[in-house]
Amino acid sequence: MDLAIIIAVVVVALVFDYTNGFHDAANAIATSVSTRALTPRVALALAAVMNFVGAFLGQKVATTVSDTIDPGTGAHALVIVMAGLLGAIAWNLITWYFGLPSSSSHALIGGLVGAALAAGVSVSWATVIEKVVIPMLLSPVVAFSLGFVLMLGIMWGFRRANPHRLNRGFKLAQTASAAAMALGHGLQDAQKTMGVIFLALLAGGYVNDGDPLPLWVIFAAAAAISAGTWAGGWRIMRTLGRRIIHLDPPRGFAAESVAAGVLYTTAYVFEAPISTTHTITSAVMGVGATKRFSAVRWGVARSIVTAWILTFPMAGSMAALVYLLCRFVFQLP
Repeated sequence: MDLAIIIAVVVVALVFDYTNGFHDAANAIATSVSTRALTPRVALALAAVMNFVGAFLGQKVATTVSDTIDPGTGAHALVIVMAGLLGAIAWNLITWYFGLPSSSSHALIGGLVGAALAAGVSVSWATVIEKVVIPMLLSPVVAFSLGFVLMLGIMWGFRRANPHRLNRGFKLAQTASAAAMALGHGLQDAQKTMGVIFLALLAGGYVNDGDPLPLWVIFAAAAAISAGTWAGGWRIMRTLGRRIIHLDPPRGFAAESVAAGVLYTTAYVFEAPISTTHTITSAVMGVGATKRFSAVRWGVARSIVTAWILTFPMAGSMAALVYLLCRFVFQLP
């Protein structure tokens, strides 16, 4: 019975990883597509490859995710993990349908916490607050500020450049910045799924606390998020690429570069599973505000921020309902 549930949890985790890929594909490529630096298919292929590669570059974020809750062992623990995943998937699909770039990362953490609370098991609030909540609040502010400052520097440094040649040069540079952004997305988001699968294996007694991630877990998570990225996320891409602000190549390059830098820093230095969605969206707003603050469509931005605020509690609530349903279906004590 436990083996069957573990297999089911792994499959659901990879489905979440896939939805993460197509939900967040826009993060890496929307700016490059909107500025016409890359065609959509080329951008998706680049993002898919770099997402796959990025998944192999670290495990610290995966460890943080697996430390978020302590569901125990056995079938009950596995049902808690599965409920958390299903709650996150449900919220991902809802926000994807409405074209809102919400955070898959916070949906996952919110789902796990919601299922754990419904089950009455331990939640590591220190980890949640230090590694999730604080970075959730700070990363958009940092990305907005750095995007604004970097774009001011570009505007000053290239103030005498020919606009046509400048745009052509930054279109080429966006190939590198988009690749860096996609690499950071794979580094951050694929690891979150790895952490959940490790949590399931730990609950089932197939690994011990402190063991390294099995290679098959890394490969499966990398492949799932890469496949999801290739499937695309056109609804969200339109929101990021055009509805917030119409980007030009220099601003697209600045936003992607800042977002990539924030992703690498939080993954390697702070071991925090931050939202790639929050990061790139805030960077886009920051570089856009250098035109004039009214150039940013703040009404769209408000809708996005509302989705951000709702993600944690909504995914948690959905996961709690799924847990209660599973508890009834499986006749758990």
